[in-house]
Amino acid sequence: MCWVTPRHLAGDDGALAERIGDALAGLGWRMWPTSRNTLLYVSPDELCGAEWILAAYPFELGGLPVAWQLSARPHAASAMTEWNAYCTAGVPHEALTDLLVAIGTRAARDSGGEGPETVLNALSARGWIRDVDRPRTTASDPGFSCTFSLEVLPPLVQDADPRPDLVGWQAWAEPVLGAPYLWCASFSASVPHDLVAVFASSLASPILVPRSMLPASAEGRLTVVRRS
Repeated sequence: MCWVTPRHLAGDDGALAERIGDALAGLGWRMWPTSRNTLLYVSPDELCGAEWILAAYPFELGGLPVAWQLSARPHAASAMTEWNAYCTAGVPHEALTDLLVAIGTRAARDSGGEGPETVLNALSARGWIRDVDRPRTTASDPGFSCTFSLEVLPPLVQDADPRPDLVGWQAWAEPVLGAPYLWCASFSASVPHDLVAVFASSLASPILVPRSMLPASAEGRLTVVRRS
C-alpha cells in the first residue's frame, strides 16, 4: 500500500464498484441487482439513485465506458429524473463518495441557486488555475493534467430540461497530452453547481490517498509519499 498525490491522478484502485457500494450501504441506500446485470441503489428518501452500469456498457465518455450513473428526481412519484451525472472507471472513489454524501444530505427544498462560480471558486481555493481564454467556465490543475469545464452536453447525457445545446460541467484527467483519458465525468445541465463543487473540491484535495494499484498512464506524475 502506498500514499499518493495528486488525488485526481490516483485512479480508483481497481475497486470503484466495491468502494462506492460500501459507501452507499453506509449511507442507508438500498440495492437491487437488475436484469441488465447492473446494481441499482436508491436513497432512503427514494429521491436519488446510483447505478453501477459498466456491465450494460450504455455509452462512452472520452472513449471510456460509463461506470456509474447518479440521478435525482423532484419527488418520489416522479417517473422522470431531474438531472443525471455520469463517470467512468478510474475516477478517484473518494471524490465520488464525497459527492454521494452531499447528495444524500442535501435538503430536497434547496433551490441550488448557486452559479458556476461556485465550482470555479472551489477549485481556485485548491490552487487550480482558471483558463486564460475562458476564466468563467474552465479551470485546470497546476500540472494541466485535469480539467473542469462548462461544455455543451455530450450525446446521451440526459437532463429534464429538453432545450438543445445545453451546457453542463465536464471533467477529465489526461495524464499525458494526446494519450487516452484516465477518467471522465459528465454532469447534466440541471445538476446543482454546489454539488459539482463538492466533487471538484474533493478531487483537488491535497490530502493523500492510499492505493495498492497505480495507473500506468500517471507514472511520473504521481508522488508516492510513503509505503506500508
